[in-house]
Amino acid sequence: MPKYSSADPIALDRGFQALADATRRGVIAQLSLGEASIAELAEPYDMALPSFLQHVRVLESAGLVSTRKQGRVRRCRLETARLAELDGWITQYQQAWAARLDRLGNFLDTPDKKASRHEP
Repeated sequence: MPKYSSADPIALDRGFQALADATRRGVIAQLSLGEASIAELAEPYDMALPSFLQHVRVLESAGLVSTRKQGRVRRCRLETARLAELDGWITQYQQAWAARLDRLGNFLDTPDKKASRHEP
């Protein structure tokens, strides 16, 4: 039996909830290319800036992005540590299921020795 993550369930909930929205996933994708201002991040979206800022706040409260003020501009950057935690949680279950499927495949590929003894 695999050892499952002891990651903070509340942090996982916040992270996955934040990633459940297409706009926020788009922001993550943009930030994966490097730091950007709120205005740069908001540009591709057809929404008012206050609405877009709510998305940034959700990402920030989930620990997926951080913001800082640089003069009059608020800059955002991706927090890869939190993404790595979410990825680690998913990966452990992928590995567990892959191992189960491998065992099932091996079982199905093994000839049934009892059945072959009774064949004429």
